[in-house]
Amino acid sequence: MEVHENDELVSVLPIHFSESLAPNLQIHQFPLLTRPLQVPPSAALSGKRIKARIKPQTRRLEIHIPIDTRPEVYNSERSKAFGAGRQEDDREKNPQMDVKNQDDDEPRLSDVRLRSEEIPQRGTHLLGVVRGGKLHLHPINETHQFRPTLSYLDVLSRKNRRSRGAGSDSDSDEGPPPDPDEPVPVVAPKREKKASGDAKEVHVSARKSEDQNGPGHGGLSVVRREMLQIIRAEEDEIWDNLSFNAVATDNSSDAFESVFSRSDEVLECKTDMATFLQSIKGL
Repeated sequence: MEVHENDELVSVLPIHFSESLAPNLQIHQFPLLTRPLQVPPSAALSGKRIKARIKPQTRRLEIHIPIDTRPEVYNSERSKAFGAGRQEDDREKNPQMDVKNQDDDEPRLSDVRLRSEEIPQRGTHLLGVVRGGKLHLHPINETHQFRPTLSYLDVLSRKNRRSRGAGSDSDSDEGPPPDPDEPVPVVAPKREKKASGDAKEVHVSARKSEDQNGPGHGGLSVVRREMLQIIRAEEDEIWDNLSFNAVATDNSSDAFESVFSRSDEVLECKTDMATFLQSIKGL
């Protein structure tokens, strides 16, 4: 970016800082390029709404958006197959959940589920809004990216493999991959028997190697155990339902107004430039 010497300073904006929504202000990124996050008109006419739920301990969010059921964009036959896969997938993840169909008919894929993945933040992220000649800043606590969940396709793929049978090598299930921590079994070659001679006494001692946190033979198993613990903790945690408020609702408007500070208290910086630069890691 070129800087011209004749650039003029247009205006100076006073900064207003607020933490009224902390620690609940988050950035949610959605893979929607052509339309906003809202209920399709065909689904809205039938009374369907967007639903949301959260696992607070593992910070996992899900948003369920009703599918557009217009005949020109909706395949009824495929939706039945996908709906059966979704229903079986829900039962596998939560056997105690009572999965019911609203129409008491064949299950259909009625919504798109967007699942969140938290993005680690480096430093402090701020939301900035220019309003009324003032720059309003509010800290952001978490950032999440949402992607569609297609686990029901994995269920249908397993069913297709079972129906075709395990005759071919490409479709056969060879079980889980071998554990890299376990030693590879060595097949000893057969040897011819030799004439027995004098017996000798042999002393053998065995020692179990201890797992280490660093790289080495035991390090990988430690990492695997930690990953399995995280996965199991998320699977065992129960979903908490959330109420989804669209942009035009009163609750959304009230939350948006809370971002703007109404205080005229003058903030003073108590950190000098040298201390600020020293606090930056890697600088």
